[in-house]
Amino acid sequence: MSRSAIVIGGSMAGMLAAAALSQSVDKVTVLERDTLPGGPEPRKGLPQGHHAHILLPSGRDAIERLIPGVNIRERLRAAGANEASLTSGIVTLGPEGWYRRWRHNSHLLTTCSRGLLDWAVREAVLGIDGVTLRTGNVVALRGSAQRITGVRLDTPDGQEAELSADVVIDASGRGSRAVHWLGQLGITHIPESIVDSGLVYASRLYQVPEGAEKFPPSQVTANPFSGEPGQSALLLPIEGNRWLVSLGGTRGGEPPADPGDFIRFALGLRHPIVGQLISGARPLSDVVLNRSTRNGRKYFEKAPTWPEGFVVLGDANATYNPVYGQGMSVAALGAQALRQELQQTGLTTAGFARRVQQAAAKPVEAAWAMSTSQDRWFPGVVGNPPTIADRLLTRYTRRMTRVATSSYRVSNAMCYVTTLQEDAIRLVRPSLLLATLAGPVLPALSGPPLTGDEGAILHSVDRTA
Repeated sequence: MSRSAIVIGGSMAGMLAAAALSQSVDKVTVLERDTLPGGPEPRKGLPQGHHAHILLPSGRDAIERLIPGVNIRERLRAAGANEASLTSGIVTLGPEGWYRRWRHNSHLLTTCSRGLLDWAVREAVLGIDGVTLRTGNVVALRGSAQRITGVRLDTPDGQEAELSADVVIDASGRGSRAVHWLGQLGITHIPESIVDSGLVYASRLYQVPEGAEKFPPSQVTANPFSGEPGQSALLLPIEGNRWLVSLGGTRGGEPPADPGDFIRFALGLRHPIVGQLISGARPLSDVVLNRSTRNGRKYFEKAPTWPEGFVVLGDANATYNPVYGQGMSVAALGAQALRQELQQTGLTTAGFARRVQQAAAKPVEAAWAMSTSQDRWFPGVVGNPPTIADRLLTRYTRRMTRVATSSYRVSNAMCYVTTLQEDAIRLVRPSLLLATLAGPVLPALSGPPLTGDEGAILHSVDRTA
């Protein structure tokens, strides 16, 4: 018997869900309300598309498993994407000081524009037999509180249409109407949570100055424990010999939209390294702002009842402060959970959709805990205040972070967790507990850990002196 699936949204989450489904159903239709670009360009309806993005190793590995026979990593590298080791290749000032750069080349991150990432995945998925893309705006679900049987949509020519499917995946992003649609069917009381630090993101593209092509990604992170608004800067090398620079500021410390103040903001952070690097670089774009940055989560997996044939993935399920770079990887891991359930139990087994929703909630919970545990401490945050348990856990993780600046073993363990490769339980193993209690093993660095060549590059491009 022929099986079909509908995916709402042609985003990263939607395309990866389509890839997961394609291995178990005959026909997958991806419904996207906007016209998608034909190349590696920003996608309409993606407010964060112009800002810095990092693909974590957990997300990259999940994508490789979801699209068999296609080496996404090599495709991205061939198109100009960069890779950097989290433990050796990135210059980072964290809340507890500068991180050392160790010899171990582990936890490779992929850095490129979001447009390139989306395009590479989209081209690969739409090349799979049985996967098709159709333009249309979904306005309702078809079916009942017991089972979803398809969708109703508005077509580009102003007509209404109905499509049937054995399973519908909502991957429509931050603007998802899943709660409303389910409410129309009588499914209510879906818990929600918001933690909003008021972060504003401001980004700009620069031409890499001649001679600075090998300078590593650099970041000054916000300090959530200072009692002041959190401010940050991230410089990423991306395709086209460009730097994508994103500045961030929480409520009361927002970055400017004015191009003339962009560099001044970066120079005024806890360390001016990003401002120094771009002080003599040629801008290639205007400053683009993004205010859609809150942490928001809908606990679909806790709904009292759940219909067969419906799953919510990606940003439609939960959104995170983009500073932490988790969204794309969580979407990939959610699609991987869908694929695993399809392989293990099959689409038609009772409770399939709820099991997928519960499995997808595991990487969501990991990313949510990391993002909100930081954001809860910024002044003026909207959301539940830290509990006693939060305060105790924060004291421990702050001490561990301080130790990580001088210990590869502790830093490596934290990287496994922050990149969603392992569960947080790793951080309370006896050896790490003892190392954390013992404290830092090396003195704090007084400045960025640059090589001699990197220091010379910084000096040569700095126009602030």
